[in-house]
Amino acid sequence: MLVFPVAFRAMNPYLSSLQPYPFQKLRELFAGVIPSPAHSAINLSIGEPKHATPEFIKTALINNLDGLASYPLTAGLPVLRKSIANWIARRYGIPIPNVDTQILPVNGSREALFAFAQTIIDPCFAEPVVISPNPFYQIYEGAALLAGAQPYFLPTTPENNYQMDFGSVPETILTRTQLVYVCSPGNPTGKVMSLDEWRALFALSDRYGFVIAADECYSEIYFDEAHPPLGALQAAQEFGRGDYKNLVVFSSLSKRSNVPGMRSGFVAGDASIIAKFTLYRTYHGSAMSPSIQLASVAAWDDEAHVVENRRLYAEKFAAVQPVLNSVMPAAMPDAAFYLWVRVPNGDDEAFARQLYSDYHVTVLPGSFLARDADGSNPGKGFIRIALVAPLAECVAAAERIQQLTLQLTH
Repeated sequence: MLVFPVAFRAMNPYLSSLQPYPFQKLRELFAGVIPSPAHSAINLSIGEPKHATPEFIKTALINNLDGLASYPLTAGLPVLRKSIANWIARRYGIPIPNVDTQILPVNGSREALFAFAQTIIDPCFAEPVVISPNPFYQIYEGAALLAGAQPYFLPTTPENNYQMDFGSVPETILTRTQLVYVCSPGNPTGKVMSLDEWRALFALSDRYGFVIAADECYSEIYFDEAHPPLGALQAAQEFGRGDYKNLVVFSSLSKRSNVPGMRSGFVAGDASIIAKFTLYRTYHGSAMSPSIQLASVAAWDDEAHVVENRRLYAEKFAAVQPVLNSVMPAAMPDAAFYLWVRVPNGDDEAFARQLYSDYHVTVLPGSFLARDADGSNPGKGFIRIALVAPLAECVAAAERIQQLTLQLTH
């Protein structure tokens, strides 16, 4: 008698814990809706830069296409690491990091933020925890879950000035915490962490041993050239933490230089952690193309295009904010290119759906960026408006939001 083996298909059980991405939820929310043909489409839902990529970066890429003929090293080209180190020193007024041990080029901050948790989390540790802001960039949650950790969400709301209240975290959670994600300037609130907040977070890291992943992909979108946002490495230096113990910063060219398709960024900080992360990435196969690396050098070495980029965003905020403020509070963020505003009827999904249906404007419901925690969703009742479209479109969208708000409140 022949016995045939039973077919067996193994799947990572953690995949079932992942929630749909916010933009998938948005498609489902709009299913069956036919937007008003009286209005042109304006999409302010996704934080994808729409300003033109500077020509000199395109030229640098074209001039280095010979790099496609060679395999890249995980650690990246020395010239790129040096360029990034010099930029860090110029931008934050701190000593140049060690280019061999404290800097690693990565394929954009998103991929690195996810992969980092897979490096840090010890799966043998009983019920490891990853702390995240709430609302948050969904990569933090997915990274935690697929590493076998439990996400713990700290609400950032107007009531707590959009700050992560680490003092509210129970001791039983802190003793299990292995990784903390922070985002400064924040997505979606634009909040920048203060030196006092960094002091408190560093103290907790020293006490409980967790690693801090500082997401700074919006660090170069701000509104006062004399006062750029405080960075995590800069804060560490203020407290004499030049070794950046248990701290790794994630940065990117996508928003700074309008090159989201290049997928170019870096991590910098604790040399011992970056050594382990480099080892992981060697197996992960995520080295950056030499052509992209050399175009990235051109981008990191130039600031004039970044100043102009900020000017364009400031122009849009100056035009849009008064229109929205006439019908709803639309506070200026510390930085980044989002407005995080409370809708008049308290139902962010209904507001976004009607705005799309009646006025053909797409924004993101705030509840899609947050999770229910302690009985409430801190994103509920808000919408995120990404001022990435051209100025005229941003103003037209603000006027349509104004019209809908007046319609709902009168």
